[in-house]
Amino acid sequence: MKPWPYPRWVAHRGAGKLAPENTLAAFRLGAQHGYRMFECDAKLSADGVPFLMHDATLDRTTNAKEVFGPAPSNVGGEHPWAQLARLDAGSWHSRSFAGEPLPTLENASRFCIANGFFLNIEIKPTPGTERATGEVVARHAARLWNDTAVPPLLTSFRTESLEGALATAAQLPRGLLLDTLWDGWFEAAKKLEVTAIVCNQSLWDATTVKRAHDAGWRCLSYTVNDEWAAQRLLALGTDGIITDRVDLFAPH
Repeated sequence: MKPWPYPRWVAHRGAGKLAPENTLAAFRLGAQHGYRMFECDAKLSADGVPFLMHDATLDRTTNAKEVFGPAPSNVGGEHPWAQLARLDAGSWHSRSFAGEPLPTLENASRFCIANGFFLNIEIKPTPGTERATGEVVARHAARLWNDTAVPPLLTSFRTESLEGALATAAQLPRGLLLDTLWDGWFEAAKKLEVTAIVCNQSLWDATTVKRAHDAGWRCLSYTVNDEWAAQRLLALGTDGIITDRVDLFAPH
C-alpha cells in the first residue's frame, strides 16, 4: 500500500453534532477537541462555486425559507453563491451559533491549510451534476492545496463524480464511499484508481478488510459513534474512523 499520511480519527462534518455541520465554527470546535482531520461535504452553487452542504435542499441547516420563501425547491444548486452567502447556517443548531455563514470550499481549505489540518472532501453533487461537481471540486482542491505536503482526500458515493475528479486532478487521492457492497464495487474502485474504500462501518469484517488491503487500499469507516464499534474496527486493522463523537474519542 502507498504511504498513508492521514490521522486515524476524522471529525464528521467538522465536530459531529456539537456544532452546525459543515461550518468553520464546527471545524474550530473539532480542533479544540484535538482533531486534526475533518470530513466535509461539497456541492456547487448555480454559478459553479463549490460550498459546504450535505443535503440536496437548504431547509434543514439554513434559514432558506426565511430568505427565499417557503417553496420546497430550495435546492443549493439552484441559487448563485451571492444568494447562498446571505444564509444563516448556525441558528438551526443553537442560538450560540446564530449568524454562522455557509463556507465555500476555499474558506474551509484555507482554514485547514493555515492550521496544518487535513481534509476529507466528500463530493456531494446536486442530482444531474455528478461529473461536473467532481471536476470542479478537484480543480479547486488541486489549486488550493498545490503547495501543501498532504493533499485532501476526495471521496464520493457517485462514481461519476470520482471519474470527473480523476480526469481533472489524477494526483489527488480518491476514496469510494459504500453504503452496501453493490455488484461491481471492487472493479469500479480499481477503475477509479482509488486510494481508499470508505464503508458503512457494518460492512467491514476480516474478509473485506483483507480484500481491500490486498488491493492496496486503505479501509475507512463512517459514522462510528460507539466505543464497542470503534474497538471492533481497530481490532480488524482498519485505517480510519469518521466520528460525530469528538467529545468521546480522543484522537491521539
